[in-house]
Amino acid sequence: MVRAKRSGRRSGKPDTRTEILAAARAMFADEGYESVSMRRIAAQAGVDPSLIHHYFGSKDDLFLAAVELPLDPAPEVAAVLKEGGVEGAGGRLMRAFVAIWDGPHSDKLLAVVRTSLSKPAMSFVLKQMFEHRIVKTVEDVLGAEVDHVDVRANFVATQIFGLVVARYILKLEPLASLGVEELAETIGPTIDRYLTMPVEHLTR
Repeated sequence: MVRAKRSGRRSGKPDTRTEILAAARAMFADEGYESVSMRRIAAQAGVDPSLIHHYFGSKDDLFLAAVELPLDPAPEVAAVLKEGGVEGAGGRLMRAFVAIWDGPHSDKLLAVVRTSLSKPAMSFVLKQMFEHRIVKTVEDVLGAEVDHVDVRANFVATQIFGLVVARYILKLEPLASLGVEELAETIGPTIDRYLTMPVEHLTR
């Protein structure tokens, strides 16, 4: 009896999900979110692309699973920015981020940050979270309202990252004990300035 030759692609099996995650994690680390396609990840894992959609749904969902983020900050960032546009965006962002970092997933989020900061090999996780889920979201939502939005979004990210490290990792006082409204009133205007300052201050 002549057996049909196998195509080389594997159908679903118990470790397929693990193989997809391993391939995605390695490719996201080497090339970043934007440069990697679902089809290329499937090829690297040796599976049919449909299996990625079966196990994970979208590319965003695969990314979140690969880097083990407990939640996705992008929808919340998009929602608060769309709520009122550029005006007052800083305060709204501060309230949103404090709610996220003080919320039920805070321990897992902090574990991601601590691991990324202490292990260079894992720094891509933090970079991808800020670059793709925060910076790119600011760019996408406000791109039509402000010039040089890519630079402005990076400035916004520095403020958020600094708050996370100082308040939740180092626990610097009195910053660590300030309430959400105090943070919105003090840090919010700095973010607003990043989003609205004259273009010459951004490009010189």
